[in-house]
Amino acid sequence: MDQTPGVAGQPADSHARWVRVIHWLAAASVLTLAVSGFVILMAHPRLYWGNVGNDLTPPLLELPISRNHRHGGWTPPQPFVAEGLAGPVSAGRTFDIFNQNGWARSLHFLAAWGLVLPGLAYLVAGLAGGHFRRHLLPTARELAPRHVWQDVAAHLRFRIPPAAGGPRYGVLQKCAYTLVVFVLAPLMVLTGLAMSPAVTASYPVLLDVFGGHQSARTLHFFASASLVLFLIVHVAMVVASGFTRQVRGMTLGR
Repeated sequence: MDQTPGVAGQPADSHARWVRVIHWLAAASVLTLAVSGFVILMAHPRLYWGNVGNDLTPPLLELPISRNHRHGGWTPPQPFVAEGLAGPVSAGRTFDIFNQNGWARSLHFLAAWGLVLPGLAYLVAGLAGGHFRRHLLPTARELAPRHVWQDVAAHLRFRIPPAAGGPRYGVLQKCAYTLVVFVLAPLMVLTGLAMSPAVTASYPVLLDVFGGHQSARTLHFFASASLVLFLIVHVAMVVASGFTRQVRGMTLGR
């Protein structure tokens, strides 16, 4: 591990080159995924649970992010069968909906590889080289309630220590990074695969694990939203702890 002068002349670990490269690849990919994913969601801003869901079924959550939200423009329902409305029904929209998201779907799928491939490389290198054990996973001592509360209280008072330019993480940082690396990112990838008919045709177990196509879509949304929230807080902490030093450390390694 590279060493650079730290605070008060003390040596500080610098970010390894492979960590810096993967960090910026993942950052570009997540930004692209966030923008394209938002456009995709605008076409149908309703979330469901189970296998199916459409504008005629009750949603789990509605998001007011486009003119497609609760547009209410429907023709009178028409029954498919002679029994009447007791059976399946159909209705046509009388509202000009937003549905220009083909480019976003293609870009979203392409950008996902920019997260999956570097992410796999990060996992392999982090496990093989001991990066997770040394820098990311909190120790039992750090997870003691007293230490956790001290870190929480410091953040609530916005007492952010100056950046060391390397991976000297507090217990809250370690917990957040561990949650992102081992829970949110894998969940986002797996639920994304579960929404692909080509993938689930070969691996239908994905739909069983997540409870259906629409359940996977809902979980994908919440995992993605949590990741975006993490990024907002992450950038705020970078600014508060020394933006120039942090960016220089993650870019040049010094």
